[in-house]
Amino acid sequence: MRMGRDKAFIAIDGVPLWRRQLQLLEDLRPHELFIAGPAHEEWQQIGCIIIPDAAANAGPLAGIVAALQRCSAPLLLVLAVDLPIMTGCYLRELVESCAPECGVVPSRDKQHEPLAAIYPKQSLALAERRVASRDLSVQNFAARCLAEGLVVQKEITRDKRPLFLNMNTPDDLALASADASHKGHKGSQREAASSSTL
Repeated sequence: MRMGRDKAFIAIDGVPLWRRQLQLLEDLRPHELFIAGPAHEEWQQIGCIIIPDAAANAGPLAGIVAALQRCSAPLLLVLAVDLPIMTGCYLRELVESCAPECGVVPSRDKQHEPLAAIYPKQSLALAERRVASRDLSVQNFAARCLAEGLVVQKEITRDKRPLFLNMNTPDDLALASADASHKGHKGSQREAASSSTL
C-alpha cells in the first residue's frame, strides 16, 4: 500500500515534510531557494519562490529542469520532499564535495540517489533534452551527468544509508517517525550543533 496522499503534507513529529526539508535547505543559507511543484497555499503564505515543473506529467526531472532554468548560481542542490531522515549535516558534506562548476551525486551498489544531489547549471541542456525526449528517469540523468563529467560520485557509506529512506508506504512513515522520536530523545543537542556549523 502506498501513501495515497500528498507526501509533502505528511507530518512527522508535528512538522509537515515540506517544511522540514525547507528548513534543512534554509540552514545552508543558499543564494536562492525554490520549491518546484504546484503552488500550494501553504507555500505561498510563507513567501516561498514556487516554480512550476518545466513539463506536465514528467516527474521529478521536470522539476529539476525548472529549477536549473531559474537558478542564477552555478550549482543547484536538489532535495526530494520524501526523504524524511536526511540531515543538514549530510547536505553540507555534499556541498563540500563539489567543485565550482561540478556537482555531486551520492551512489551505492551502482544505484544513484539523484534527488538528494547537486547539479551544475551546465547540466540544464542535458536535462531539457531528456524531458523533451520523454526519457524521464532521474537515474539515467544522473548517470549521464557522471559520464559527461558534470558531477562526481560520492559513495554512500553504510552509516549514511538510512538517510536515503524514501517514504512511499505507511511502514516507511513509521520508520521515519521512530527515527525522529529517537533523535528527539537522544540527539537533538548534537543535531542542532551540527546544523549550525554552516
